[in-house]
Amino acid sequence: QVQLVESGGGMRQAGDSLRLSCAASGGTFRTYGMGWFRQAPGKEREFVAGISTSGVMTYYADSMKGRFTISRDNAKNTVFLQMNSLKPEDTAVYYCAADRDAQPVSRRTLPNAYEYWGQGTQVTVSS
Repeated sequence: QVQLVESGGGMRQAGDSLRLSCAASGGTFRTYGMGWFRQAPGKEREFVAGISTSGVMTYYADSMKGRFTISRDNAKNTVFLQMNSLKPEDTAVYYCAADRDAQPVSRRTLPNAYEYWGQGTQVTVSS
């Protein structure tokens, strides 16, 4: 079973950048498909980005394409989310998640595709 710990959240102004990290332990990280989700107050958890086990394949929600980049370092058991051109509507708690079955990344856009979750990290963007 893998444990996930997110870090890197904080407060930024619109247009700024932020890089989130998610450190994994307790499992074979390179075999897990990984994803990032976010949840704003009063809203459902929504898909942000996913990445394949090797890191070659990535997939993004439409509203994040061109602004966010997901990557992973299997040697360091870490997945990253680089967020550029931040907007106030990006304000949310961001969660990383692991899919032990490593389904194709484009099919892992719903929370129920992932078995393991981190505790989340808050990102707040002011205008």
